[in-house]
Amino acid sequence: MWCYRGGSISAEPRINDRIRVPEVRLVGPSGEQVGIVPLAKALELAQEYDLDLVEVAATARPPVCKLMDYGKFKYESAMKAREARKNQAHTVIKEMKLRPKIDPHDYDTKKGHVVRFLKQGDKVKITIMFRGREQSRPELGFRLLQRLAADVEELGFIESNPKQDGRNMIMVLGPHKKKTEAMAEAREAQAARKAERQGITADEAPAAPVEEAPVAEAEAPVAEAEAPADTTEA
Repeated sequence: MWCYRGGSISAEPRINDRIRVPEVRLVGPSGEQVGIVPLAKALELAQEYDLDLVEVAATARPPVCKLMDYGKFKYESAMKAREARKNQAHTVIKEMKLRPKIDPHDYDTKKGHVVRFLKQGDKVKITIMFRGREQSRPELGFRLLQRLAADVEELGFIESNPKQDGRNMIMVLGPHKKKTEAMAEAREAQAARKAERQGITADEAPAAPVEEAPVAEAEAPVAEAEAPADTTEA
């Protein structure tokens, strides 16, 4: 049985001698429209300007080509992609585990962690673990979850209501603040602390840069919370 295994299709545009068409619609180095010219003429102009002839619209008739420094273009594109990845905001689901009869001091500690997670723009999966006879008193876990939700209502909301899952009861809290907003505030706070250490007043300190580029915010589904979870047991 014959099977064809084709190679991967390159996403790189054709440049210079790799362009195989009789004529092209040429765009100059500054974006000016040169017009439709023979390929040989376009390659000659590329040599005169010491630039590359790059096919930017292969499906056009004739194909559109531009005179540019292709190496510089690739470098700048890579830097933009790297900056975009740096500014991507991924909503992470943290996890906090409690017992129904948790000690007041431990409860305050756990609540502090939940507050910190919500301030960072992350979701929090709260798990109440029942053991032994505690399994016959699910209302204890329900009341504890409701109490915790009420204590942090200024920062988050109940995204997934409490539900029994075997020996556990689970509730998911979502942050009021988006991850991108939390990241921006964190950068501003970091800039303010740095300025304070250097003896600069807040008014004199330069504002933290906030990227205007589109930011992709990926939300992990609740069902998959276990994988990326940061777990703290009471």
